Amino acid sequence: MASEQKRVVKVVGVAGNFHRPSRTRTLVETVVERIGAAYGTTGSIIDLVDGLPELGTFVFRQNVAGRTKELLETIEGCDALVVGTPVYKGSYTGLFKHLFDLVTPDRLAGVPVVLTATGGNDRHALIIEHELRPLFAFFAASTVATGVYAAEADFTDGKPASERLQRSIEAAVRDLAPWLGGYLQARAPRAG
Repeated sequence: MASEQKRVVKVVGVAGNFHRPSRTRTLVETVVERIGAAYGTTGSIIDLVDGLPELGTFVFRQNVAGRTKELLETIEGCDALVVGTPVYKGSYTGLFKHLFDLVTPDRLAGVPVVLTATGGNDRHALIIEHELRPLFAFFAASTVATGVYAAEADFTDGKPASERLQRSIEAAVRDLAPWLGGYLQARAPRAG
Protein backbone atom coordinates (compact mmCIF):
# COMPACT_ATOMS: atom_id res chain seq x y z
CA MET A 1 0.00 0.00 0.00
CA ALA A 2 1.45 3.38 -0.95
CA SER A 3 1.99 5.71 1.95
CA GLU A 4 -0.25 8.72 2.01
CA GLN A 5 1.72 11.92 1.54
CA LYS A 6 0.63 15.10 3.24
CA ARG A 7 1.00 18.44 1.58
CA VAL A 8 3.86 20.49 3.01
CA VAL A 9 2.59 23.51 4.91
CA LYS A 10 4.11 26.82 3.80
CA VAL A 11 4.82 29.39 6.48
CA VAL A 12 5.73 32.84 5.21
CA GLY A 13 7.44 35.42 7.37
CA VAL A 14 7.08 39.09 6.46
CA ALA A 15 9.66 41.35 8.09
CA GLY A 16 8.84 45.04 7.78
CA ASN A 17 12.45 46.20 7.98
CA PHE A 18 14.14 48.80 5.80
CA HIS A 19 17.72 47.66 6.32
CA ARG A 20 19.89 44.64 7.00
CA PRO A 21 20.84 43.39 9.49
CA SER A 22 17.55 43.87 11.30
CA ARG A 23 16.23 42.77 14.69
CA THR A 24 12.78 42.53 13.13
CA ARG A 25 14.05 40.16 10.44
CA THR A 26 15.88 38.08 13.04
CA LEU A 27 12.76 37.82 15.21
CA VAL A 28 10.51 36.80 12.31
CA GLU A 29 13.11 34.31 11.07
CA THR A 30 13.42 32.78 14.55
CA VAL A 31 9.66 32.32 14.86
CA VAL A 32 9.40 30.77 11.37
CA GLU A 33 12.28 28.37 12.19
CA ARG A 34 10.67 27.35 15.50
CA ILE A 35 7.36 26.69 13.74
CA GLY A 36 9.21 24.51 11.23
CA ALA A 37 10.92 22.57 14.01
CA ALA A 38 7.63 22.04 15.87
CA TYR A 39 5.34 21.21 12.96
CA GLY A 40 7.54 20.15 10.04
CA THR A 41 6.58 23.11 7.90
CA THR A 42 8.64 24.87 5.25
CA GLY A 43 9.38 28.54 5.68
CA SER A 44 10.40 31.55 3.67
CA ILE A 45 11.05 35.16 4.64
CA ILE A 46 10.11 38.34 2.84
CA ASP A 47 11.91 41.53 3.81
CA LEU A 48 10.05 44.74 3.10
CA VAL A 49 13.35 46.09 1.81
CA ASP A 50 13.14 43.48 -0.99
CA GLY A 51 10.20 45.37 -2.46
CA LEU A 52 11.96 48.74 -2.61
CA PRO A 53 11.74 51.06 -4.41
CA GLU A 54 9.08 49.48 -6.63
CA LEU A 55 6.54 48.65 -3.88
CA GLY A 56 5.61 52.25 -3.23
CA THR A 57 4.80 52.93 -6.88
CA PHE A 58 1.68 50.73 -7.01
CA VAL A 59 -1.74 51.99 -5.98
CA PHE A 60 -4.07 49.24 -7.19
CA ARG A 61 -3.63 45.46 -6.92
CA GLN A 62 -4.56 44.83 -10.55
CA ASN A 63 -1.60 46.98 -11.70
CA VAL A 64 1.04 45.29 -9.54
CA ALA A 65 3.91 43.68 -11.47
CA GLY A 66 7.50 42.50 -11.05
CA ARG A 67 9.01 41.79 -7.66
CA THR A 68 6.05 43.28 -5.80
CA LYS A 69 3.69 40.85 -7.55
CA GLU A 70 5.95 37.96 -6.51
CA LEU A 71 5.92 39.15 -2.88
CA LEU A 72 2.12 39.43 -2.87
CA GLU A 73 1.66 36.00 -4.46
CA THR A 74 3.93 34.50 -1.81
CA ILE A 75 1.89 36.10 0.98
CA GLU A 76 -1.44 35.17 -0.61
CA GLY A 77 -0.35 31.56 -1.12
CA CYS A 78 0.81 30.85 2.42
CA ASP A 79 -0.74 28.40 4.87
CA ALA A 80 0.42 30.39 7.90
CA LEU A 81 1.92 33.84 8.26
CA VAL A 82 4.38 35.42 10.67
CA VAL A 83 4.47 39.19 10.43
CA GLY A 84 6.89 41.52 12.11
CA THR A 85 7.39 45.24 12.08
CA PRO A 86 9.64 47.72 13.77
CA VAL A 87 7.69 50.34 15.71
CA TYR A 88 7.72 53.81 14.19
CA LYS A 89 5.92 56.53 16.14
CA GLY A 90 3.70 54.00 17.91
CA SER A 91 2.69 51.99 14.85
CA TYR A 92 3.87 49.94 11.89
CA THR A 93 5.50 51.75 9.00
CA GLY A 94 3.46 53.20 6.16
CA LEU A 95 5.16 50.94 3.62
CA PHE A 96 4.38 47.84 5.72
CA LYS A 97 0.71 48.90 5.69
CA HIS A 98 0.90 49.64 1.98
CA LEU A 99 2.15 46.12 1.27
CA PHE A 100 -0.90 44.69 3.04
CA ASP A 101 -3.17 47.25 1.35
CA LEU A 102 -2.25 45.47 -1.89
CA VAL A 103 -3.06 41.97 -0.58
CA THR A 104 -6.36 40.57 -1.87
CA PRO A 105 -8.45 40.50 1.35
CA ASP A 106 -10.07 37.08 1.01
CA ARG A 107 -6.70 35.38 0.46
CA LEU A 108 -5.86 35.66 4.17
CA ALA A 109 -9.29 34.64 5.51
CA GLY A 110 -8.80 31.96 8.14
CA VAL A 111 -5.00 31.94 7.75
CA PRO A 112 -3.26 31.67 11.13
CA VAL A 113 -1.02 34.67 11.80
CA VAL A 114 1.67 35.16 14.44
CA LEU A 115 2.09 38.87 15.20
CA THR A 116 5.55 40.17 16.13
CA ALA A 117 7.10 43.59 16.57
CA THR A 118 10.36 45.15 17.70
CA GLY A 119 11.02 48.46 19.37
CA GLY A 120 13.54 50.34 21.43
CA ASN A 121 11.84 49.64 24.75
CA ASP A 122 8.78 48.01 26.31
CA ARG A 123 6.53 51.06 26.03
CA HIS A 124 5.78 50.13 22.41
CA ALA A 125 4.56 46.60 23.19
CA LEU A 126 0.89 47.47 22.69
CA ILE A 127 1.46 47.78 18.94
CA ILE A 128 0.50 44.11 18.76
CA GLU A 129 -2.98 44.68 20.20
CA HIS A 130 -3.73 48.21 18.98
CA GLU A 131 -2.27 48.14 15.47
CA LEU A 132 -1.42 44.67 14.15
CA ARG A 133 -4.37 42.65 15.48
CA PRO A 134 -7.00 45.04 14.01
CA LEU A 135 -5.16 45.08 10.66
CA PHE A 136 -5.33 41.29 10.34
CA ALA A 137 -8.90 41.18 11.70
CA PHE A 138 -9.84 43.14 8.59
CA PHE A 139 -8.58 40.21 6.50
CA ALA A 140 -10.55 37.74 8.69
CA ALA A 141 -7.20 36.10 9.43
CA SER A 142 -6.87 34.03 12.60
CA THR A 143 -4.30 35.81 14.72
CA VAL A 144 -2.91 33.60 17.47
CA ALA A 145 -3.45 34.67 21.06
CA THR A 146 0.20 35.31 21.91
CA GLY A 147 1.84 38.31 20.29
CA VAL A 148 5.64 38.47 20.35
CA TYR A 149 7.13 41.86 21.18
CA ALA A 150 10.89 42.32 21.54
CA ALA A 151 12.67 45.38 22.87
CA GLU A 152 16.30 46.14 22.17
CA ALA A 153 17.25 44.64 25.56
CA ASP A 154 15.77 41.27 24.52
CA PHE A 155 18.58 40.72 21.97
CA THR A 156 22.17 39.66 22.54
CA ASP A 157 24.58 39.88 19.62
CA GLY A 158 21.61 40.51 17.33
CA LYS A 159 19.76 37.33 18.34
CA PRO A 160 16.60 36.90 20.45
CA ALA A 161 17.99 36.04 23.86
CA SER A 162 15.94 37.10 26.87
CA GLU A 163 14.06 34.42 28.78
CA ARG A 164 10.84 36.45 28.50
CA LEU A 165 11.17 36.64 24.72
CA GLN A 166 11.96 32.92 24.43
CA ARG A 167 8.82 32.06 26.44
CA SER A 168 6.75 34.38 24.27
CA ILE A 169 8.02 32.76 21.06
CA GLU A 170 7.35 29.27 22.45
CA ALA A 171 3.80 30.26 23.45
CA ALA A 172 3.05 31.71 19.99
CA VAL A 173 4.33 28.53 18.33
CA ARG A 174 2.11 26.42 20.64
CA ASP A 175 -0.84 28.67 19.77
CA LEU A 176 -0.60 27.37 16.18
CA ALA A 177 -1.51 23.83 17.28
CA PRO A 178 -5.22 24.13 16.33
CA TRP A 179 -4.14 24.85 12.73
CA LEU A 180 -0.90 22.92 12.42
CA GLY A 181 -1.22 20.27 15.14
CA GLY A 182 -2.20 17.53 12.70
CA TYR A 183 1.15 17.98 11.02
CA LEU A 184 2.90 17.61 14.38
CA GLN A 185 1.07 14.34 15.00
CA ALA A 186 1.96 13.15 11.51
CA ARG A 187 5.65 13.71 12.27
CA ALA A 188 5.58 11.85 15.59
CA PRO A 189 6.86 8.26 15.46
CA ARG A 190 4.12 5.65 15.65
CA ALA A 191 4.14 3.20 18.53
CA GLY A 192 4.67 -0.47 17.95
